[in-house]
Amino acid sequence: MTRAHGVAVRRRRRLALRCGNVLVSLSVSAALLVLLGAGYDVIPPLGRALVPGHGVWTSASGGKLPVSQTLRLSGLSRLAVRHPVRVSFTSQGLASISAPTDDDAWLALGYTEASLRLTEMDLERRIAEGRLAQLAGRSQLDSDEFELRLGLLRTAQQEWAQMPKASPAAQALISYARGVNDYLARVRASGKWPALFSLTRVYPRNWTPVDSLAVQGLVSQEASFSTTPLDYELLERSLGPARTMAWFPVLPPNQQSPYDTGPYRNLGLAPIPGAATASASVATTASAVVTRPGATAKGAQVSAAVARAASAILAETGALPAGQIYSAPESNAWAANGPRVAGGGAMLAGDPHLLLTLPSIWFEAAVSAPGLAVSGVSVPGAPGILIGHNAHIAWSITDTQSQQTLFYDEQTSASRPREYFWDGQWRRMQVLHYTIPVRGAAPVPLTVDVTVHGPVLTQAGQTVSVDWMGALGSPDLAAVLAIDSAGNFAQFRAALADWRSPVENFVYADDRGNIGAISAGYYPQVRHGDPWLPMPGTGADDVAGVIPYAAVPQVYDPPTHVVVAANQRPVGDSYPYYIGTTFDFFDPGYRADAEYGYLLSHRSMRASSFAALQNDIGDELASVIVPRLLAALKRDAPHAAPLSPLEQAAEHVLSSWNRQMAVGSAGASIWWWFWSDYLTAVFQPWWRASKVPVHQDWVGLALNPGQFSLDEALEAWTVSGQRNSAFSPPGGPPRDAAQVMRAAFDSAVEQLSAKLGGGPASWSWGRLHTRQLLSPLGSALGYGPRAASGDLWTVDAAEGGLNAVVGPSWRMIVNWSAAGKPVAEGIYPGGQSENPASPWYSNLLADWWSGRYLPMPAAGLKGSSSALVWELRP
Repeated sequence: MTRAHGVAVRRRRRLALRCGNVLVSLSVSAALLVLLGAGYDVIPPLGRALVPGHGVWTSASGGKLPVSQTLRLSGLSRLAVRHPVRVSFTSQGLASISAPTDDDAWLALGYTEASLRLTEMDLERRIAEGRLAQLAGRSQLDSDEFELRLGLLRTAQQEWAQMPKASPAAQALISYARGVNDYLARVRASGKWPALFSLTRVYPRNWTPVDSLAVQGLVSQEASFSTTPLDYELLERSLGPARTMAWFPVLPPNQQSPYDTGPYRNLGLAPIPGAATASASVATTASAVVTRPGATAKGAQVSAAVARAASAILAETGALPAGQIYSAPESNAWAANGPRVAGGGAMLAGDPHLLLTLPSIWFEAAVSAPGLAVSGVSVPGAPGILIGHNAHIAWSITDTQSQQTLFYDEQTSASRPREYFWDGQWRRMQVLHYTIPVRGAAPVPLTVDVTVHGPVLTQAGQTVSVDWMGALGSPDLAAVLAIDSAGNFAQFRAALADWRSPVENFVYADDRGNIGAISAGYYPQVRHGDPWLPMPGTGADDVAGVIPYAAVPQVYDPPTHVVVAANQRPVGDSYPYYIGTTFDFFDPGYRADAEYGYLLSHRSMRASSFAALQNDIGDELASVIVPRLLAALKRDAPHAAPLSPLEQAAEHVLSSWNRQMAVGSAGASIWWWFWSDYLTAVFQPWWRASKVPVHQDWVGLALNPGQFSLDEALEAWTVSGQRNSAFSPPGGPPRDAAQVMRAAFDSAVEQLSAKLGGGPASWSWGRLHTRQLLSPLGSALGYGPRAASGDLWTVDAAEGGLNAVVGPSWRMIVNWSAAGKPVAEGIYPGGQSENPASPWYSNLLADWWSGRYLPMPAAGLKGSSSALVWELRP
């Protein structure tokens, strides 16, 4: 195995510990409970007690299906006396809630989610609020300290204090918490706790609105808190500024397919409400700061002290449990209308690609009340349907992957402890004190210093603070609730106007045949400097404002009748604002190219057409590179030695390959191994000569096919820059692309032969590539690894190395018929219950794996014929 493949394996392992996106809170639960299964600190090993059908599961309260019953819940309104709330379940466990008021509906959702996902919900809030060590002991102190320092709990408390209590969002939070607490009261009375609590004897406290806001903050953190500027700093110190910005540029070197093609307007900057910095308060009069690609002057000034600080923060974040730091998730959403859709209406598809877990990170439900009828998926722990449809509109989301995290090197002095120099004078840091309860040990005190930019993350060598947009708070719930009841694009767009973090692409289709997309959220713009690097904290490089909402990427009813948001850069090169670089902020665009290519080549599409695209396993990058590789292998190509019989056989397999990453495809194996070796052959000599400190951040700095900036650069050079100087190793003989491709092909064939044996025709992709669903309680309760198709560039993405742990966490298709009625179907891996003993734990997995869908539960149907119904009364 080459170094690239070894790195890919390490990347996959780290990805299982870091994968971010929008909405992967359960991944942290997975990491924690795997440790619980093994035992540590004062918690005994629980592994054998967690085997399904044995041990604790034989008596766990969630091991059996719910039964029809009437439940008395104290939090319900008086209207529920005469019009009781109904919660009906399909045979697959999908829930439909019908209530006389919105508040009763969200209460019922809280009760239902707690009854099936209480462990997941409690762990999510513990992570967000810095209370994992209270459950798990000293091993989780790093996580608690980081989260308390970053301040999700502070932000949630501030949001709740400032939220008008009569607002729909506040009332939904209160009602949802009441529903969770009604379930907690029932469990306390019966003593039938989920297994984790019974085994550890650490029981959840009552739920509060702050808890839901903290979970919301964790979702934002996982999708937008990035340490990429620290990686840039280490790269500039090793590779130098010119080479770093040439290989990790602001604008992509390859051709991409943005959904907002312009024309663009420079509307100046919008202020950040309540911003602490003086510069932000005058943002309405500032001009946009447009940062273009190129070398930066700072690189030569990166000192050992500054590099030490970057390394210290990366070491801290790298040790965190799964999912807490953003790590470029892959997601798809698209919509089509007019002649592209059978019947001329609109149709939408969405599949967010996140860490695959049992149970799922989603909870599927339909929720209805007077004026509300919405169906889709929610995040356990918070009210609202995040992705779905109502009677008039449908929507899905993908991560825009723009930059929302800025780092500042604060100017401090040993003679002025806890002071920093900003805006022309020395200022006192805000000092916060916390006490972290630790299971089996004494409480641990924590002191957090905060500057005008944000919390100080390290003082090792250099005092560094972080300005993360998610720390400002975001009325995301208010936006979600407004979307849930929106009736047209104007209302949909208005609902997102105050969305701040994370920045998301919201893709839209409605019952009138309209489609669109908008990238909502805060895009911070600095007054000066390079935001992709840590900047001086003295004030000149502060955030001046954000892109005005009217100027963020957006499109409505494009003339092509197609819109695609697949994490690609959403705008073209002439867009007048900085939104991020190619390094970890945007997908290289291969999925978007494939999706646009399919949609623009079809007319009169049906739901089955969208399903075929969601399950597509064609590799767009291979379609570009393989013909050039085959040309380099020709006998008359310059510098080409004759191919060996084994290499000739491999060339024959590759020449007849259809670019599909299918389980049985040998061409897929040869292609993947070649590209990995090709990347290594080009860049590893430079990494070695420049002493790039890969060990300080394997995910950010290691060479592997998931390093998107280098994928884009190598693709561009292979197509139109085959004599780029990067092909010639430092101090070595000159080389061109054809020579390096030939050497990488030879290496790939040799290694595949040693690994798989036999002839190249037998080197099927499924012998190398698997997919695995992680379980909170260890491999015995997960699924796989199982031979699987796809790779990280296919529409049906499989991310995480040769054993993929990231993929479509939810697939949804909504087709607006000619009569304006939604026909909706969806599927996610796993089931509605978190209990491995429950029939609803993994019952949806077979359909998901096979690319099948189930009808989404319909909202607003009071006369449900379901055989399993809860009737909720006060």
